[in-house]
Amino acid sequence: MTETIESAARGDRRRPREERRRPRPRIHRAWLVAAVTFVTIIGGAAFNSLPGLLIDPLHREFGWSRGEIGLAVSIDMALYGLTAPFAAALMDRFGIRRVVASALTMVAAGAIAGVWMTASWQLMIYWGLLVGLGTGSMAMAFAATVTNRWFVARRGLVTGILTAAGASGQLVFLPLCAWIVDRHGWEPASVTVGLAALVVVPFVWLLMRDHPADVGIAPYGGTYVEKPAPARGAARRAVRVLLDAARTGPFWLLAGAFAICGASTNGLIRTHFVPSAHDHHMPITVAASLLAVIGVFDVIGTIFSGWLTDRFDARRLLAVYYALRGISLLFLPMLMAPDVRPPMVFFIVFYGLDWVATVPPTLALCREQYGDDSAIVFGWVLASHQVGAAVVAFLGGVARDVFGSYDVVWYAAGALCAMAALMSLVIRRRAVDQVPVTDRPGGRAGVRERPPVPRR
Repeated sequence: MTETIESAARGDRRRPREERRRPRPRIHRAWLVAAVTFVTIIGGAAFNSLPGLLIDPLHREFGWSRGEIGLAVSIDMALYGLTAPFAAALMDRFGIRRVVASALTMVAAGAIAGVWMTASWQLMIYWGLLVGLGTGSMAMAFAATVTNRWFVARRGLVTGILTAAGASGQLVFLPLCAWIVDRHGWEPASVTVGLAALVVVPFVWLLMRDHPADVGIAPYGGTYVEKPAPARGAARRAVRVLLDAARTGPFWLLAGAFAICGASTNGLIRTHFVPSAHDHHMPITVAASLLAVIGVFDVIGTIFSGWLTDRFDARRLLAVYYALRGISLLFLPMLMAPDVRPPMVFFIVFYGLDWVATVPPTLALCREQYGDDSAIVFGWVLASHQVGAAVVAFLGGVARDVFGSYDVVWYAAGALCAMAALMSLVIRRRAVDQVPVTDRPGGRAGVRERPPVPRR
């Protein structure tokens, strides 16, 4: 009996040492895929930093009106949006790697070929057609597809992080491109963003995987599922999903509000803030640096918005975001000056926090309303975002040509944001069935959403 007690005591003393020898769990592969996606979006978004910097240089060199240049930018933005839902379906058919690698190559070709253009129609082909199709194939629907396939837990947070990648690209490339334009002209800046897109292609091809089943694991926070067969009829499916969603009220409310979101961000601030500040005698490098600072706070605001989306009503979050954005735009014309003053710094910080904070709650509402088709539906909602951006990118340039100022555009955008806030509040929520999930990271129990039937 004494030996048994001693043996038990020795076993108790050994057990902690044995437990300490157990290998720690590795980081889930989903986080590597998310990291590659983040870098890819940065590389693809490099071109988005360029148009606002080149409006004045192209106007001086070629004599093109700001309306003509704005039209090329609007074609890029419109195709960016209209390509997105088909890109999500093509990723289902051909895989993420092939689609994204091809898209990056198109962006590089359009940016580099622009160096040899001599007519405005070439600007519309290179910047509008090639870059628009390429960036559209890596639009937010790309982030939505990766999030839906690789994550069950932390979807809101991951959506926020991937959405912030575009702002991170702005943070990196805006000051660099502004410096290049100021010192060496617009052509080297265009080549720089083209090469940035090409550099990312090997990372996508070597490290990206289309589905967790490709490496024999379950998505983060979920259960293992077999990889579905490639979906045929990608374009037909994208159109079918659009027609189904268009029969529902929430789709039009989400699309309308997101169109205003695009008009007040990409179409207005990203395209026309730098030339507007330059009209008030602010140096182009200073204005571009302010726009880059928006990118800094955009990263913070978007990630925080993803965290909030996991915890609060997405409709109310959207209403707050749009209302605050509209108020800030109404004050912007009074803040323009030749130098940077404290009120302008406050606007930049405030607007940066709100820039794409709308994406996580919008994607969450698409997922809630449309289940497995949510990535494609979000692609169409994103198309409305870019159409809104395209309209204002063009009309903003026309307004500057006609009125000699951007003031009327700032005021109109502020009023539209108030409308978007109201549209977000009237979206009717759906009850989501929940089923238990017991294999979440760390062994904690949780729930998995069962995709709802769209509200008719």
